[in-house]
Amino acid sequence: MEAAINALPYLFQGLMTTLYIFIIAIIIGFIIGLVVALLRLTPIKPLQWIAKLYVDIIRGTPLLVQIFFIYFGLNSLTFISLDNTTAGIITIAINAGAYLSENIRAGIQSIDKGQTEASRSLGFSGIQTMRFIILPQALRRMLPTFTNQAIITLKDTSLLSIIGIADLTQRGEVQASATFQSFAIWTTVGIIYFVVIYLLTLLSNFLERRFELR
Repeated sequence: MEAAINALPYLFQGLMTTLYIFIIAIIIGFIIGLVVALLRLTPIKPLQWIAKLYVDIIRGTPLLVQIFFIYFGLNSLTFISLDNTTAGIITIAINAGAYLSENIRAGIQSIDKGQTEASRSLGFSGIQTMRFIILPQALRRMLPTFTNQAIITLKDTSLLSIIGIADLTQRGEVQASATFQSFAIWTTVGIIYFVVIYLLTLLSNFLERRFELR
């Protein structure tokens, strides 16, 4: 365990990179998901088709292929230049957005249509109805699925080590190669991931209980 203890400061630096990418990507992914979900529900058919095509492409291709496409594929174009961190954030955000959009859409559709009709009768516009009546309820209902997707997204960031991002996984690879103590290093990396994900789950449970009280 001496090798694992000595590696902790180095691994924690990688954890900070992982959390940095995760937080930015999940925020952007949520915004993408919300926009795409609303486009899927719009009566304008071309917008529905575009949103559905995006979701189908992202959900129908492996994340690793998406990482290679964004980092290597787009960077092969003369007018685009992305560093590995930016490419990683974009890829994770786009991937998470596709899955979150389906969660948000399901949450919106789960709200009784009578509430929409009631709000319209009170003089609310469509945008006001969505903003003040539908979305607050839908977001509460989708909190468990949002947490589940956030956990998946956090674990997905480990694939970014393939393009040289010095995240927790990549730093684990470096330490395992340098110390020849693969069992100890990867056990430590696994424990760090588990603790972070467990804390995220506890936060989700706390928020669910708080919303229920309201």
